[in-house]
Amino acid sequence: MSRLRVRRRFLAFLVAAGCLVMAGPPTGDATRSDRINGAGRVTAPAERLTPVVRQLSISGTGDILPHSPLWSQAASNAGGVGFDFAPMFADIAPVIGLADLSICHLETPIVPVGQAPSTYPQYGVPVEVTNAIASAGYDRCSTASNHTFDRGVAGIGRTVSSLESVGVQQSGMARTPAEATPQVVSVNGAAVAHLSYTYGFNGAYVPSGQQWRSPLINAGRIIADSRAARQRGAELVVLSLHWGVEYDRQPSAEQRRVAEAVTASGAVDLVLGHHAHVLQPIERINGVWVAFGLGNFLSNMRESAWFPASSQDGAIVDFNVTFVVNAEKSTGFEAVVDRPRVTPTWVDRDNGWVIRDVHAQLADPTIPGGRRAALLRSLARTTAVVGEFVQR
Repeated sequence: MSRLRVRRRFLAFLVAAGCLVMAGPPTGDATRSDRINGAGRVTAPAERLTPVVRQLSISGTGDILPHSPLWSQAASNAGGVGFDFAPMFADIAPVIGLADLSICHLETPIVPVGQAPSTYPQYGVPVEVTNAIASAGYDRCSTASNHTFDRGVAGIGRTVSSLESVGVQQSGMARTPAEATPQVVSVNGAAVAHLSYTYGFNGAYVPSGQQWRSPLINAGRIIADSRAARQRGAELVVLSLHWGVEYDRQPSAEQRRVAEAVTASGAVDLVLGHHAHVLQPIERINGVWVAFGLGNFLSNMRESAWFPASSQDGAIVDFNVTFVVNAEKSTGFEAVVDRPRVTPTWVDRDNGWVIRDVHAQLADPTIPGGRRAALLRSLARTTAVVGEFVQR
């Protein structure tokens, strides 16, 4: 990876020639063509024995949306010289850093050089947020969102270059047509493609002939891009989709339509969603895990006349991926994505907009009673949506 940091490396091994294991991870989850039995478990036929060649772990989180009150806190954190958003991520950085590939969603562009930051409805946030993203342990971010063009082409350029300068890769914005081509990167020895798309740009001006700067959600295009990435050697294709209806905990008909199409294509292995600003269900569709919405990871939203209490809730969702030999695949391997594990998070607005690991906080007997009560309410809301995947 591009940065040295403490990681939990899930068991990585190469099976000796002739040593065979079941084609699927230890939990029993298997490939698309396997059948789900009555107990909801996936079983592989006994004769399907394939060598496991390697494994990796992936984590994803929801919207990072630094509203202006967070800038004031970041300025205070920095002692009045610039901005320091890192303390907001400090509690959950150890969890983010565990995965081989940690993916954030940066919903807002970085303010262009020489211009003043701006908040809703047209964002341009301080560049220092990228330092915090890097220090938290993220490897890459999705950046395609309805705010992509809020600060024009200059904002796109500044966002990509700022992430690049701190060693964080991204998908969803492009400075050149070449950058718009989905890239295949190596993660723990596996070839991975991460693609990012959005439903629209809030009517923002898009320069004529420059639609390539940020891709719109279109099932046909997503499938074509995913297949092209496969042809370039990708063994794992991960989608980040900015979609859905804000503050609605249920996936929209359009989300389901797109999810059904892309997962049925056989070209996509995992879907991570955002934009709703609240958690949405995680489902397995056509054998592919779809996290419809991962909530707000960092924002100033809170229970009010405008926002539900659940807009303070988020999640870190983790997946183990096992690569097994499959001669029918163009790469010679098949990615088997294990059952997701959810770490609930909550934005603590009263104590510096710190992103809290809900379970870790509740295990601390010293936290104040008011915070404990708020965390318990957050956990109840999260469990109501993705409870079967919550790590306890």
